[in-house]
Amino acid sequence: MLKTFCSGMQKLRLWMIMSSVWLTFASGAALAHEVVPAIADISVSDGVVRIEIDVNVEAQLSGIDLDAISDTDEAENASDYDDLRALPAEDIAARVADLVATWNGTPLVASAGAPVVLTLDSVTVPDVADGELPRISELVMAGSLASGASEIEVTWPAGAGNLLLRQQGVEEPFTGLVPGGAKSGAIAVGGGDAATPLQAFGSYIPVGFDHILPQGLDHILFVLGLFFLSTRFGPLLWQVSAFTLAHTVTLALGVLGVVSVPGSIVEPLIAASIVYVAVENIFARGLTRWRPVVIFGFGLLHGLGFASVLGDFGLPDGQVVPALIGFNVGVELGQLTVIAMAALALWLGCLAAKAAKLTGVEELVSEYPVMFRAWSITGSLIIAAIAVYWVIERTLL
Repeated sequence: MLKTFCSGMQKLRLWMIMSSVWLTFASGAALAHEVVPAIADISVSDGVVRIEIDVNVEAQLSGIDLDAISDTDEAENASDYDDLRALPAEDIAARVADLVATWNGTPLVASAGAPVVLTLDSVTVPDVADGELPRISELVMAGSLASGASEIEVTWPAGAGNLLLRQQGVEEPFTGLVPGGAKSGAIAVGGGDAATPLQAFGSYIPVGFDHILPQGLDHILFVLGLFFLSTRFGPLLWQVSAFTLAHTVTLALGVLGVVSVPGSIVEPLIAASIVYVAVENIFARGLTRWRPVVIFGFGLLHGLGFASVLGDFGLPDGQVVPALIGFNVGVELGQLTVIAMAALALWLGCLAAKAAKLTGVEELVSEYPVMFRAWSITGSLIIAAIAVYWVIERTLL
């Protein structure tokens, strides 16, 4: 009896340790200010370059190094960002001129090595609908090119995060992702700089990966839910295969315009799918017959979510298929990275918890299912709680 009692106390202590780790993670997941890339459309007409950019103005003004973080809460000066977020839209709009002046100092646009001075034509700053999501403002700027200019180059400032740059109004337009501190390279004013199939494929892999890690908190929790079902590789393989096949189908159909479902419907359902997976993990001891089928259905929903992301980013004209494949490969790499990190964290947790009492690897392996169950139940409970909050939030907003 004493042995049973001691064993129970050890499991209780283990559960408490796992709970502390998971609660730390969950507090960040539920209250995150994600870093999202800026998206700019650039065009040239009658010697005037015009840029329409969707950007998180507060993040740019705060001085946070967006190249180094995935969440503004991680920054040392996160309070500066939060103070800006608390300001009304008209106050932020009044400060945009300072941001444009900073960009001109980079310079944001140059032609033949000479800076192109941009002036602010208009700015639209929305009211904050959700205090935990980034507020994206729309800026329109214009500047005059030198007579006969045939090329332009965009430089995105260091620390500004990523910029998705899309050329408009020409055949074979340029589309590319410009990291903070990098240059776009020369862009022909008349077009002709469209990416090759291989370039489009390669450039959209990081876009897909970035949507999972670090930006896709809901998809991360869903993948972790798949991981927490069983210690065996087979159930995980069946689930991931069903999920991958399903989201690949609806991602392609959504991007090609064959299927279109409003985000107001898709997003709450994605959150609900996370709740289901997490709750089933608590009661199920292994893979049931219907779970891969259910996961396939949920994968269809997540694919529509991925498609909405690509809809915002846009796909290069003439290179839709390779860019779509590249994005999907990036998503898969992100999901596999989440699983690998979870497996590594669990293994290290097992070693740390049992190191003082182990006599060999065999004992660790024999105790692994017990450790896993502690992680699974604790993690699934917290995942379900976060996802329930998301369901309510996404339904009401």
